Amino acid sequence: MKKDIPVAINFTGGIISPGILLRLLDVAEAAMVKEVRFGLRQQLLIDVPEKNFRSFQKNCDANGLAYLKGSRPAPNVTSTYPATGILLQDSWLAEGVYKDIFDSFEFSPSLKISICDREQTFVPYFSSHINWIAATNQHYWHLAIRPPKSNTILHWPELVYSNNIADVSASIEKMLLAGVTELNELVNHISVSYISLPVTHPLPLPTFHLPYYEGFNREGQQYWLGIYRRNEQFSVQLLKEICNICLETGIGELYATTWKSLIIRHISPAHRPLWDYVLGKHRVNVRHAANELNWIVESEEDLQLKRHIIRHFDREDVRTYGLCFNIRMKSTTGLFGSVIIRLRGNAASGRLRSQDRFDILYARDFNPNASEWILYREQVQKEHLGVYLVSLCKTFYEHNSQEDLLQRYYVQNHIAATAETTAVPLHQCPDCLTVYDPATGDPEQGVTPGTLFSDLPDTYICNVCEAPLACYKTVTAI
Repeated sequence: MKKDIPVAINFTGGIISPGILLRLLDVAEAAMVKEVRFGLRQQLLIDVPEKNFRSFQKNCDANGLAYLKGSRPAPNVTSTYPATGILLQDSWLAEGVYKDIFDSFEFSPSLKISICDREQTFVPYFSSHINWIAATNQHYWHLAIRPPKSNTILHWPELVYSNNIADVSASIEKMLLAGVTELNELVNHISVSYISLPVTHPLPLPTFHLPYYEGFNREGQQYWLGIYRRNEQFSVQLLKEICNICLETGIGELYATTWKSLIIRHISPAHRPLWDYVLGKHRVNVRHAANELNWIVESEEDLQLKRHIIRHFDREDVRTYGLCFNIRMKSTTGLFGSVIIRLRGNAASGRLRSQDRFDILYARDFNPNASEWILYREQVQKEHLGVYLVSLCKTFYEHNSQEDLLQRYYVQNHIAATAETTAVPLHQCPDCLTVYDPATGDPEQGVTPGTLFSDLPDTYICNVCEAPLACYKTVTAI
């Protein structure tokens, strides 16, 4: 059997230089690689034929291209940088802030680290071991720690300043790798000093909404393009032509997402025909149904099960908007998803697939960042997964429909409209313009607070100019 050697190229934060990617693709092509793929951690994954690996290695070294060998390479630092300005708006976390933080990492992390904006659900909050989430305070960050092989989330008691993220990450990683998993011990034994603020409010979890990350979309006067591949494979030739267009038209960055897709930004309307040509040439579909985009799968085996379930969804014409599905055939930690389909036991090679049984879990309030899982069904056979998942989707929409939003909208707008149009009658002296206020009355004339104008005695006079009651005029105020 032909054997491939897996290789990963980490692009910090998901930022890819078209020039560097083109050199990598040339080296891969010379090693007889036809297709590559992007990983969940915004890295490029290449399976190099074993017989050509030495030449691949030699060419990478000659071109100064760093790569990681093996099926479990050192994890990449992931971020929401690719979504800045297109899927994320109105944040102090600008592109320059991200890059300053990335540049401050002088070590290669052994654990998963993510750097995320707070008002987003495009990148999982807690699927890394060290999770940095922007606070409302400018240049300060919440820190959520998930110890290795655990789904427990530890919330750091302080906000950490941007410039200290790399040093604090290095110190915490060292302790986690040494087996320290208690929050108090981590806080008390951190080996670096840092600028901080106290956490006065718990980190809020935004309501989950997965932005549509595919196809041509407006970006001001320009376009951005998202490319997703159903089989997760990008042909080397397609990516090379994408790189060439970027270099030809002055696009300096490409972006890998945590959804194994690619984003190209700052496309001029004048250059869109070039992109249409390449997409057409390689027959790239950029309008998949939303049912297919909201999945997290790690392996080819996961992907096969996804296809099986998607076919059932298509037959039943199921709506899944607002949900995110995650298939776990192996790992059971670092979970993210509104719904988790998890294989019971180990995915051992040579097992009888007919004996596979799955547990279906869903997140509290169906928010995948909640990190709290509720068992829905257990020991489900593969052929019955679709039926139960359709039922769970129905439960989700019933959950979201408990409050009658139409009624609330009607009541709020009716009250507002009534408040705007209801006139408040006032009674005013025409000579000095003094207004009688029923709430205070006129104690000097023996009129108690709460006395209506209609209940005033005929002998009442203005307490300023002594005009008689009969002279008062009725006016209105909104």
